[in-house]
Amino acid sequence: MSKTTDTGPDISPAMVWLLAIASGLIVANLYYAQTLVGPISAATGLSLEAAGLIVTFTQIGYTVGLLFIVPLGDLLENRRLISGALFFTATALAIAAMATSAWLFLAAALAIGLGSVAAQILVPFAAHLSKEATRGQTVGKVVSGLLLGIMLARPAASLVADHLSWRVVFGGAAAIILGLAVLLRMSLPVRRPHSAMSYPKLMMSLWHLFLGTPVLRRRAAYHAGLFGSFSLFWTVVPLELAGPQFHLSLTGIAIFALVGMAGAIASPIAGKLADKGHTLLATGAALTLGVIGFALPMIAPQSRNIALALLVIASIVLDMGVAGNLVLGQRAIFSLGAEVRSRLNGLYFAFFFAGGALGSALGGWVYASYGWHAALLAGMVFPLAAGLYWLSEYVENTRIAKSSHA
Repeated sequence: MSKTTDTGPDISPAMVWLLAIASGLIVANLYYAQTLVGPISAATGLSLEAAGLIVTFTQIGYTVGLLFIVPLGDLLENRRLISGALFFTATALAIAAMATSAWLFLAAALAIGLGSVAAQILVPFAAHLSKEATRGQTVGKVVSGLLLGIMLARPAASLVADHLSWRVVFGGAAAIILGLAVLLRMSLPVRRPHSAMSYPKLMMSLWHLFLGTPVLRRRAAYHAGLFGSFSLFWTVVPLELAGPQFHLSLTGIAIFALVGMAGAIASPIAGKLADKGHTLLATGAALTLGVIGFALPMIAPQSRNIALALLVIASIVLDMGVAGNLVLGQRAIFSLGAEVRSRLNGLYFAFFFAGGALGSALGGWVYASYGWHAALLAGMVFPLAAGLYWLSEYVENTRIAKSSHA
């Protein structure tokens, strides 16, 4: 049975690497479909207006899993919970690979999201194995792996689909997740939480935790704004890149998405800033990057190459904001107590993934109905709203600081 390592040895580099890679491979399942909305819609009979549902259903499944499965990390033995969720995910991915109708693919997408919450049992697992002094850096490294999985999923899916088929993407992912389930079952230490709470009581405690934890509410709201914009961006950008202005193939879209993954460098930087106590200002910077990411493509130069370059820069800037803010939020909530980490993490991710589901659904509809620039304006609203909420915290902290020095 593992114990929190505040007085014992810190988590080993090898275990950090394993958790980071595993988190990336698992969470990638949520994003393979983002750049494949076109071919999947064509193969399953979905209209352009409803194409955003392909991403939205996966995010809805993930949100449900975050609320009802991830909290079990505070109740059940973690290694068994993780491997069980991964076997379920592998099955759902295999069904998606064989789906020929919209309803079957959307059902599989829902199940993929539900099982992929295993990644959010691994992140608090890493925090549990870390010393307090290095927890931010450890979480930052694991989240870097998670974010690289998100960012690599899109180009990898596009490349495979362009040269083989989108079905091979999901079939290959099923095989990878099946192998990962076996590897983690053999490699992870046992972690059996010290809790005699029943599942109904565990679920009832979520509402009390949400109401009684102001830090959680703020961090979830900030990231809901950024993740909503992120999901909207990556739902509509592949459609725009394949459109008449850019005429990019799936391989071209893959290269575009691959460049965007440079934004993941913000994760370890944000972890170090959080460990040094600069969370508030770093959050403001992350939200500002989110706004800039949508402002840049609005410049709309006549030159196709300059427009494409601005869009590449925008993707990197937006990904940096999202990557950095995610780590800042997890570092803050993981400092609130080991006994509630899984529930806090589940609530945090459920809240902002709801923002992501809204962003992807809204993005597809606005793009189809009103066009590219309307979608950019819709995306900008998300980080702007979160920024206004952040401003209230900044003003309050400034007032308290002045009062303490008076």
